[in-house]
Amino acid sequence: MSHSATTRVQDYIGDPLPPEPALPREQLEEIFADIQADLRFDHELNGCLNCGICTATCPSAYYYDYSPREIVQLLWTENLEGIYDAMQEKIWACAQCYTCAARCPFGNSPGGLVMLMREVAIKHGMESVKNVLRPFSRVMLKLISTGNQLSPDMINPDHFADWGPNISKVDAPLKLLRKAIPMPTLNTTETAWEVNLKTSVELYTIWEETGVLDQLETVDENLFDVIIDIVDEKKEDWEDWLEEHED
Repeated sequence: MSHSATTRVQDYIGDPLPPEPALPREQLEEIFADIQADLRFDHELNGCLNCGICTATCPSAYYYDYSPREIVQLLWTENLEGIYDAMQEKIWACAQCYTCAARCPFGNSPGGLVMLMREVAIKHGMESVKNVLRPFSRVMLKLISTGNQLSPDMINPDHFADWGPNISKVDAPLKLLRKAIPMPTLNTTETAWEVNLKTSVELYTIWEETGVLDQLETVDENLFDVIIDIVDEKKEDWEDWLEEHED
C-alpha cells in the first residue's frame, strides 16, 4: 500500500486500538450467542469452501487488514477468541457494499455478518464502538436537529480525512454554491432544510421503540443527553401544535 493510502486509512480508523484484556469464557460465549441468536444469522452463514472469492473482490480488503473470509471462518468454526478480537477493529473496516454476498458460491453474506457483529459490539459497549463511532456524533446531532446528515459547512478536511487529497476541492464559497442549488434549503449552511415537526417526532419514536437511543447512550453518553433534550423539546412543540389544532 502506498504511503498516502496508508495515511488516509490511519486518519479514518485512527491508531490501532490497544487489545482489550481477554474476557472470561462465559462472556465470550454470551457475545457469540447474541450474534447467533439474531434471525439473520442463519440466512447470512451457510458454510464456507474457503475459496477466498469474497476477499478477492472486497474493496476494503485492498486497503485494510480485513478479510471477509476470515469473518466467515471465525463464525463458522465458533472461534470465540477470534470473534472477539475481530470485533475490536477488523469489523469496522467493512464498507457494507455486499460485493462479498454477490460473489459467494455458498450464498454467505460476510457483510451481513459484520453488521450483526457491530450491533452486538454496541450492545456490549465495547471500546472499539466508542472509538469508531464517536467521530460521527456531529453528523448524528445534525440529523436529529435538522433532519439532514450534512450541511456544506461540515464538509472540510478535518471532519472527512478519509476522503483523501480530493477534499481540497470543496474549499469553496460554500454559501454561494448552496444558493445556486435549486432546492428549498433556506440557503444556509446552519439549518440545511426544514423537516416537518410530525416527521421528526415519528423518527424519534422509532428510535426509542427500536432501542437506537439506548444504544447511543452506550456509545456516547454526552451526545445522548443532548439528543434527549432535543427530542423532549420537539415532542412538547408537537403536543402544543395538536392542542392548537384540535378543532
